[in-house]
Amino acid sequence: MLKQILSKIPRKSSKPDPIDATTVIDTGTNNNPVSNSGNGAPCSTTTNGGNSFSSRLNVVKRVSSAVFPSSIMSGGVDAAVEPHISFKDISPLQKQNLFISKLNFCCEISDFSDAHLDLKREALVELLDFVSSGSAKFTEPAISAICKMCAANLFRVFPPKYRNSSNATETDDEEPMFDPAWSHLQLVYELLLRFTSLVDAKAAKKQVDHSFVLRLLDLFDSDDPRERDCLKSVLHRIYGKFMVLRPFIRKAVSNIIYRFVYETERHNGIAELLEIFGSIISGFALPLKEEHKLFLWRALMPLHKPKSVGIYHQQLAYCIVQFVDKDPKLTGEVIKGLLKYWPVTNSQKELMFISEVEEMLEMTSMDEFQKVMVPLFRRIGGCLNSSHYQQVAERAHLLWNNERIVNLVIHNRQVIVPIVFSALERNSQNHWNQAVLNLTQNIRKMFLEMDEELMLACQCKLEEEQSKSNVVAEKRRLTWENLESAAGGAASFNNPISNTINLAHVESASCSVAC
Repeated sequence: MLKQILSKIPRKSSKPDPIDATTVIDTGTNNNPVSNSGNGAPCSTTTNGGNSFSSRLNVVKRVSSAVFPSSIMSGGVDAAVEPHISFKDISPLQKQNLFISKLNFCCEISDFSDAHLDLKREALVELLDFVSSGSAKFTEPAISAICKMCAANLFRVFPPKYRNSSNATETDDEEPMFDPAWSHLQLVYELLLRFTSLVDAKAAKKQVDHSFVLRLLDLFDSDDPRERDCLKSVLHRIYGKFMVLRPFIRKAVSNIIYRFVYETERHNGIAELLEIFGSIISGFALPLKEEHKLFLWRALMPLHKPKSVGIYHQQLAYCIVQFVDKDPKLTGEVIKGLLKYWPVTNSQKELMFISEVEEMLEMTSMDEFQKVMVPLFRRIGGCLNSSHYQQVAERAHLLWNNERIVNLVIHNRQVIVPIVFSALERNSQNHWNQAVLNLTQNIRKMFLEMDEELMLACQCKLEEEQSKSNVVAEKRRLTWENLESAAGGAASFNNPISNTINLAHVESASCSVAC
């Protein structure tokens, strides 16, 4: 009885199980497996039916695991796949492996002159088709592989810039430089764009981090406009999907603008960055955060300062309009900022500023307008008298064709008309351009119809001021004549008495000049 109980207890062998090496399955009539140990001693077998079936099942499992590895049985997750195989020539279970294998293959950088380039381009085309079809699964290994591939191919150091920023014009008529490797880079950018559109932000947050975004922003300085256009789409997708990165992206772009305005005045991608922020600003929630207002004052407004503002002025004006549209109370401060950076000797920039002021005035309220109308129309009065051949004066006169501006002037004519009246009078008397003379007469006629008494009062005041200025000018002329005669007379007298009298004349003339 005791022996029967002990025989049912499984025995532990001190040696590893030799079943994979020495097992031979007997297909005889008894259907019992027979195993030979390493030293030739037969292992004990049982006659129990249940134990026999269980033992046979274990043998089959072990033999199967020896012939077919677990990686293949589970779909080939860890199996290495040749990267040059097409997705059409492989089973669906192994396509994900092939996807990662091709990504790793594309991490290799070629010199664009050997046969490797054709293989790499073919692999990129297949990867793009595979991702576009929706078959790709962005697991953690796949996300890591695609970010590594994009970093290896895109993140690079640009050659030194030989263009002198001090000689750059406002419109930069120089021809753009195109990257010879663009046909290859374009595929990588399209793949990155598809990836950022489809991937889950939480799954990719480890790979698409601050370092990745900073290196992506560095590429905006590329000379190739096609690359900057692709970067614009990629960064916009990242900003929209990875919400945790939004404050960092805004701060990083601000730093690029600071460096451009206050240090280098040379960057190729300011227009593209502003175009991205134009759509970002339109999505800001109300009321505006203090951070967003600081971005307007510290980053956007100083962008009016560089000489090359003409390259990105359209995008800059759009961003500022979006801010004012969100909060109309910002209009007065924006106009003050424009007056702060108003160009004095650059007529092309002056034309841009006048156009931007007109756009601001169309959106301003009466209260905000009254805060800035005095310094603004003093500046506009100076523009009315401009004699530059690029017609700054003509553009300033055309402000009165805007109904909104005319309405603001009508309600505040007691302040505005006296400011610009003298400028109109000077134009009507001695401006060289006939078009400007005609526009000046039209504005004078408009003011007369608006308030004739005010125009007559301004005319009288101007004549009085001119008469006073004529008297002062005549006194100044006589004073200088006295000084010249006194200085000439002092040279001809040598005796002390004459010198004393001459000195008295000089002191009297000096007192007259001081008065």
